Order: sequence, then structure tokens, then C-alpha cells
Amino acid sequence: MAAPEEDAGVLESKRTATRYQILVEIAERQPAVSQQEIADEIGVTAQAVSDYLQELVEDGYVEKHGRGRYEVTKEGVDWLISQTASLQDFLDHVSEDVIGQVEVETAVAATDLEEGQTVTLTMQEGLLHAEAGEAGNATAVVMTDASAGEDVGVTNFEGVVEYDLGTVTVVAVPHVRNGGSRAVDPERVEAEADDHDLVAAAGTEALVAVRTAGLDPDLRFGTAEAVQEAATKGLTVLLVATTTKLSRHTDRLRENGISYEVLDAGE
Repeated sequence: MAAPEEDAGVLESKRTATRYQILVEIAERQPAVSQQEIADEIGVTAQAVSDYLQELVEDGYVEKHGRGRYEVTKEGVDWLISQTASLQDFLDHVSEDVIGQVEVETAVAATDLEEGQTVTLTMQEGLLHAEAGEAGNATAVVMTDASAGEDVGVTNFEGVVEYDLGTVTVVAVPHVRNGGSRAVDPERVEAEADDHDLVAAAGTEALVAVRTAGLDPDLRFGTAEAVQEAATKGLTVLLVATTTKLSRHTDRLRENGISYEVLDAGE
């Protein structure tokens, strides 16, 4: 659906857009108005600002009170309001009707796919997967041909991809001054790792504790962002973290509604 012509409002011409910008700047700076400051702010020459100011005064949108002193009139305010409302309508149209239709996500092709084919979307191993057919709760349309295992763009989404948030199990490792990795039971870490999708290490002491348990961490530099993102995508994470880095992780997990527990894995 095309946007009504008036929806573009202030965007219909460069002249109208510039008048709008200058009037906004005057309203913000009045009564003492520096034409050079306005020119610098909106990227035009000071002479252009002077010319537009003269037009705005002649149109009754701005009143001049001597050299360098201007004030937006009621008519000018009414015009600003009408143009802003039109601009907001246009932005709403773009956001809801246009961008929503062209939004593209990346998925892994679970089967061979053809351009234009409708597929079912599922979340597997923290990645969006697209499979031929419409059997699931969420569907989309494939943008290009793709073989199974390849990445593929999908759009025109319908429904919701249903999956549970992952959880995080935290093993706190003391700072080296307080024993470091030696204070952690490697067998407990190894056992916990078997029950989780990913192992993340945050901090040198934590990395050594993971390696002592005979493990190679999936996230060697387990940032709070990476751990939270993995859990958000439905993965369970064993986070082995040095105590100095622990609060950064737990704060982020709480802020994003991710469930976590902290274990005592001491020897």
C-alpha cells in the first residue's frame, strides 16, 4: 500500500524540508538567533538561512524584532505542528507497512530450498532454521535458492517461533590471590559441562579451571553479552567465571530475564 501523498509532508521537497529545519532551529534559539549557528547545524550557507528567514517573515511564520532577534508566530507554530504530524504519519507508515514487509532474517536451510518457497521456522542449537513446508507455528518466505546447511535469507514472517529461554549455571572461580583455579573441583566442572550446551570461560583463572577439567571452552572469552545472547537463543550455558567478572554477568542475566544459579564447585 502506497503512503498518501500528504504523508510525506515536510519531505516532499528540499525547500520545504529546509524551511522546517530552520523554523525548528529558530523556535529553539529565539529570540536571539544566530544565522551562522543555524547554517552550521543544518548544513547550508548563512546566506541561505538569511534568504529563508526573509521568506518565513513574509509568510507570517516568523516575526522579526530587530537585528538578530526573531520569534516564531502562532501561524509558524501551527505549520510546524501540521508538518510534524504529517512526518510522524509517514514514519509510522514506513515502520509498520514498509520495513515490516522487507525485514530479512538469516536462517540455516534445514532442507534444500527454492526462492519464493514458504518454509517453517524453528530454533535449533541457538540458530534459526528454515525447513520446506508450513507445518510449524512460524512461517516465512525464502529469498534465494539454498542447499541444506547453507545460510539463507527469509522474509514475510507469520506466526511466532516458539522455544524456551536457556539457563545459565555459574561456577565462580576465586581470584588468584585467593587460590584461583586450584580452589575449583575439576571433576565437578566436567560433570556440569556434560549437562550444558555450551561452556564459557570468563577470566584467566576461569579458563585455567576449565582446561584443568579437560575441557575446551566454546566461549574462551565469555563476555556477558555472549553468554546472555546464547541463553536468549535457547541454549544452556555453563559459565565458569572469575569472581571479579561475576557481577557483570549476573547483572546482565537479570536485566534480560535469564534464569541462572551459582554453584559451589570448590574442592
